[in-house]
Amino acid sequence: MRKNILMRSVAVVSGLAMLASLAACGDNTSGSSNGSSSSSSAEKISGDFQGAGASSQQSAVEAWIASYQATNPDAKIAYNPVGSGAGVTTFLTGATAWAGSDASLTSEQVDKSKAVCADNTTAFDIPAYISPIAVVFNLNGISGQDKHLNMDADTVAKIFDGKITKWNDEAIAKQNPKVTLPDTAITVVHRSDKSGTTQNFVSYLKDAAPSSWTYDLSENWPNEVGQGGKGTSGVISTVKQADGTIGYADASQAGDLGTVALKVGEKYVPYSAEAASKVVDASPLDESATGENRVVVKLDHNTTADGAYPLVLVSYDIACPAYKDANTAKFVKSWLTYVVSKDGQDVAAKNAGSAPLSDTMRAKITKSIDAIKTE
Repeated sequence: MRKNILMRSVAVVSGLAMLASLAACGDNTSGSSNGSSSSSSAEKISGDFQGAGASSQQSAVEAWIASYQATNPDAKIAYNPVGSGAGVTTFLTGATAWAGSDASLTSEQVDKSKAVCADNTTAFDIPAYISPIAVVFNLNGISGQDKHLNMDADTVAKIFDGKITKWNDEAIAKQNPKVTLPDTAITVVHRSDKSGTTQNFVSYLKDAAPSSWTYDLSENWPNEVGQGGKGTSGVISTVKQADGTIGYADASQAGDLGTVALKVGEKYVPYSAEAASKVVDASPLDESATGENRVVVKLDHNTTADGAYPLVLVSYDIACPAYKDANTAKFVKSWLTYVVSKDGQDVAAKNAGSAPLSDTMRAKITKSIDAIKTE
């Protein structure tokens, strides 16, 4: 789960440079030679390809790039972790081949994608990265790697809405009778940028604690409580800087911070890849997600399944079923095929602590990827 800092820096710098060079094109253009539609084919993929979006996927994407390029050395791939909202916006200008987003596409975004997808088609979104969202905290003498405090959804909601302001508040203390909690002020840390992680987090609060969390669903933080950090790394960095802080972030970056075990049924469940998988597999697809080839999960935040962790991020990869540039289409089809494959998911699990897609979910996703036109 530890990131290769040098590799990440190279990927980000390359991504920024390449995105800048492509922004004027506006047509998902690769500008390089032909390739095959599968990374395992005899004919390899070549060319320069860019993606942008969710910072939650960053560790996984870095590992995917390294593994993919091992068999496709002439494919130069960069991913800029600018956040879900900015990544989708960039994709909709035609400057990137694909986007990563912790939120599924809106109907308006699907309609806008007609301008960048070929043959009058619209973009689709498929689950590529599944990870628990950790509620992380920094509290002297209590927090630490693999150390947890128990909380139900109502308590979490009241903390992030500024209604619980001290760590020794009765609502926290009664759920942690064996812990001596300090009279330390709670400082909430949230995303300052438009974020799918925020949308997933507040969606959990809205579903699991509706009487205490009354804000509308949004990728933007909805109140004036606490302070913001840009991107996943910004939240983690801010939480680490002071005693008494609490925030939310992709669990792969929780590091040595304390985390909250959430109440499910009568038990408290800490995050894990296995616990995240349980809630995703038990959740239906979102039938309101209109558009061809879309696979959008409607998470059951009120699950009582034993051992399930209900606060989960399903991060999507967004692509076109037809591209104006044939080589880009071949790359995207090959790339997504690898990303969702068992090998690709295992690479992400090893390097980012994510929960691999189930065979059932993979079968649904593969149908969408197979629909990408490469000629």
